[in-house]
Amino acid sequence: MTTAPSTLASAPIAPQAPSGGRPARGRGGIVAHVVLVALLVVALYPIVYMVGTSFKSPQEISNNLNILPESFTPGNYADGWSGIPGVSFARFFVNSVVVSVGVVVGNVVSCALAAYAFARLRFPLRGVWFALMIGTLLLPHHVLVVPQYVLFNALGWVNTPLPLIVPKFLATDAFFVFLMVQFMRGIPRTLDEAAAIDGCGPFATFFRIVLPLTKPALVTTTVFSFIQTWNDFFSQLVYLNDIAKYTLPIGLRLFLDSSGQNAVGPMFAMSVLSLVPVFLFFLVFQRLIVEGINTSGIKG
Repeated sequence: MTTAPSTLASAPIAPQAPSGGRPARGRGGIVAHVVLVALLVVALYPIVYMVGTSFKSPQEISNNLNILPESFTPGNYADGWSGIPGVSFARFFVNSVVVSVGVVVGNVVSCALAAYAFARLRFPLRGVWFALMIGTLLLPHHVLVVPQYVLFNALGWVNTPLPLIVPKFLATDAFFVFLMVQFMRGIPRTLDEAAAIDGCGPFATFFRIVLPLTKPALVTTTVFSFIQTWNDFFSQLVYLNDIAKYTLPIGLRLFLDSSGQNAVGPMFAMSVLSLVPVFLFFLVFQRLIVEGINTSGIKG
């Protein structure tokens, strides 16, 4: 007598996730979000406090430590924009724009040319010159102030924007040169070979092939150069003597008088306005900044 095969197939049992796995991951995500929100609050608190203080009266600034003012005082912006007697704050804005734009143009042009030479061209002692260029990153800026001041004073450039702008056309910022070198090394050399077959020389290859593909690194150099120059206080204080030639960081310092008569409200108001160009740069070029920092080059 034969037995019929069993109609129940022995189906494999799928493994099941532990019952507590998903809630554990959910708790981890909540903790991560809480930590990120806490860090965001810590990072944004000084900015929010500065904006709130710019609308406080002088008495409330010293007595009210809250972020929001009890009574809004928009007159701080009008008082701050009027500046000091004889010089409006708009003059400081114009001076900062002139210096920052000059530095940006100088860094982008000179650093791109120097990076192209180090990354794509062959010349004697290229490795030695590149190592020396990187070595300049180890030199503190304050060590070079005295010899640079003596040189610029002999040229008659002190109390003019020239000491702040002209050196940037000589690729003096090694960090931006290194940034562009790393980016250009990621561009395939077959593009250079194809350009040479078409009759392009080194300069034509640079302007037609390499430079358009280096746009993220160029934008990163532009934004960082602008922010660094816009917020620079020490160098501009050393070379600029006349109040009419001061830039924003030095102009903000004029609101704090050594005699004790401080205009703190207008100073906070003008500090808020001075941050607007920086935020606009980040909002407009955020994607290209990330690409430039990653120095990803071209991925085929």
